[in-house]
Amino acid sequence: MATLKTAGLAALMMAGSAMAAETLVFVGTYTRNDSKGIYAFRMNDKTGALAPLGVVAETPSPSFLAIHPNGKYLYAVNETNGGSVTAFEIDRATAKLKQLNTQPTKGGGPCFVSIDPTGVTVLVANYGGGSIASYGVKADGTLTEPVSFIQHEGSSVNAARQKAPHAHSINIDAPRKKAIVADLGLDKVLFYDLDVAGHKLGPAHVDVSMPPGSGPRHFAMHPNRKTGYVISEMLMTMSTLDLTANPPKILQTVSTLPAGEKMDPKYSTAEVVVHPNGKTVYGSNRGHNTIARFDVLKDGTLKFVETVSSNGKTPRNFAIAPGGKFLVAANQDSGNVVVYSIGANGKLTPTGTDVPAGIPVCVRFLTIK
Repeated sequence: MATLKTAGLAALMMAGSAMAAETLVFVGTYTRNDSKGIYAFRMNDKTGALAPLGVVAETPSPSFLAIHPNGKYLYAVNETNGGSVTAFEIDRATAKLKQLNTQPTKGGGPCFVSIDPTGVTVLVANYGGGSIASYGVKADGTLTEPVSFIQHEGSSVNAARQKAPHAHSINIDAPRKKAIVADLGLDKVLFYDLDVAGHKLGPAHVDVSMPPGSGPRHFAMHPNRKTGYVISEMLMTMSTLDLTANPPKILQTVSTLPAGEKMDPKYSTAEVVVHPNGKTVYGSNRGHNTIARFDVLKDGTLKFVETVSSNGKTPRNFAIAPGGKFLVAANQDSGNVVVYSIGANGKLTPTGTDVPAGIPVCVRFLTIK
């Protein structure tokens, strides 16, 4: 009888283990020096520890990544002068990536890629080219040739950085059928029509002018979809946009640095992320080498709380792991990826996990059942 009970308990434990979720972490990099391409880790969902799986795809400077909603495919921009975007199939057991195809982005220095929630359209922003492009996703995960290509025109007040357009990010607002583009060179956030089924970008009937010389870089949507947040690279600011207004408008602009701290010309911002619970917004400060934390107030505006060390040099992209308990940050110039636990109030505390990963730029998660 005891043997039967033991066998039954073992079977239950095995079944529970089989049903437990695990998380793969993919890290996009610049391929200079010893950095080879896309790296992967297996994440302990209880402790945040990262087990290295090595280089899972060798591809030129895969600086930004997007994972298909079905979890089978990964898309990476190749941030080179020619500019391309590459589709991969994910081996969910090993995290290895099999290259499917590559398409040109028709602009240099592509720096951002996104995919719509239904998984049929991929969008790319070209920083060097100052342009954006769209692609269809085929049933096998491969990308079509570019369906839309839009070249930005114009400049702004900073002669050294803003002589020409620099599209820096392209996010998808599916319910509103819009693509939201932050252009550092124009000091604008543009709202393009988006036909997801047709994979087409339409005209930007609306744009928001950001503070002159601020250099809008990335955008993040609040879960209630009423507000969005724009982090601006050159003036180290975070702006709250009212997305319910027609046209959208700026509600507030605040510094990403602590009160009284002077801006250093070597400083710049990088990423903005909203916690899934909608209570906290984070932004990364390069040069200052910190992650700023803001509380979200009832009206959607922000209250600066603190900065914490990125435990490395030049924090770029970071992301919040599924479940909302951990934040994983990529430090480009020190070549390390750092994990923080997230407290109930949004406070970040280093877990002690600090691992090398080439020249890391982007972090993305895939939950495996």
